[in-house]
Amino acid sequence: MPEVKFKLAAGTNVGLIRQNNEDNFVVSSDLCTSNWIIPQVGDYADLGQYGALLVVADGMGGANAGEVASAIAVETIQSLFVPEQIEKTITSDKSIQEFMKSVVKSADLNILHRSQEDKSTQGMGTTIVMAWIINGKAFVCWCGDSRCYVLNKRNGLIQLSKDHSYVQELVDKGELDPELMHDHPLSNVITRCLGDVENRANPETRVYQLHNGDIIMLCSDGLCGLCHDNEILDIMIKFHEDPIELKNELISTALSAGGYDNVTVAVANIQTDEEEDSHEDASEEEKADDNSANDESEEELSTTIRSEIIGHRTSKHIVSRTLIVLLILLIAAGVYIYYTIGFESFQTEMSAAINNMLIKIKQF
Repeated sequence: MPEVKFKLAAGTNVGLIRQNNEDNFVVSSDLCTSNWIIPQVGDYADLGQYGALLVVADGMGGANAGEVASAIAVETIQSLFVPEQIEKTITSDKSIQEFMKSVVKSADLNILHRSQEDKSTQGMGTTIVMAWIINGKAFVCWCGDSRCYVLNKRNGLIQLSKDHSYVQELVDKGELDPELMHDHPLSNVITRCLGDVENRANPETRVYQLHNGDIIMLCSDGLCGLCHDNEILDIMIKFHEDPIELKNELISTALSAGGYDNVTVAVANIQTDEEEDSHEDASEEEKADDNSANDESEEELSTTIRSEIIGHRTSKHIVSRTLIVLLILLIAAGVYIYYTIGFESFQTEMSAAINNMLIKIKQF
């Protein structure tokens, strides 16, 4: 098991339109001591025996109700992630995932009980996403459309969570192109949450093997609902060294994109002592970890990848642009030669050259 060091940062912003902030978040840098204070970023800190935890909740329900629901979710997590409970939980990957699910379900019940006691909060609910960094892995648990990403040196930006949303279901059915999810008019319709009186919370989990240089990022849809993944990717690459700068820049970008929702971000920079040569594909390691503990197969989880490998998309666009420029130059040169020198046979040769170039462009 690799030795893990980390840096944490987290923050929230009400946005530019709403009057109150229904998002909530909490982080613990050391679950051994139940330390729920955001650490001051300096040097990398050693990961404790019980690990570190990041949580983001996005409340809904209007007035103060959404704010209450997300606060209850966060408070429930804090009350259950205590050393005596964690010690009994960290015996296997499966037990860790089952514990995280049970915590979310407890939060769901607490929200429902509160809404029954206080009629003014009826209809409130919240999403939840949390990442527990322990044993050289990130255990992710979520319910709703708040997301967990990882920026990995080799695999680029990967969405570790999978939205519980109407548009995600359309994609799963093959009725919608994944590229159209972000701008779909019903992209904000979620299919699971905490506090739903008709459906109990049904969270999912995923295990990710950590690698040196990974950046784990949790966010509410105030970020991922306003900014495309390629924008998020660019920012994470540019500000990858400092989690505070990264958090601030992500929030700032969401505000610049309209800021019509609350936006919350939590970031963990990971440093391990692994050898570069031992950095294998994450999905293969996850398969080897504990297949019986995973809720979904790796084939299904691969659908959560939102951004291609770093450089792949860029190089593809560069090649395409280069071919277009060459085509323009070829046409210009041909026109000049044809009308200046007057080669009658040149028209046939020129047409063939242009057709070949067009075929290559279509391939990209």
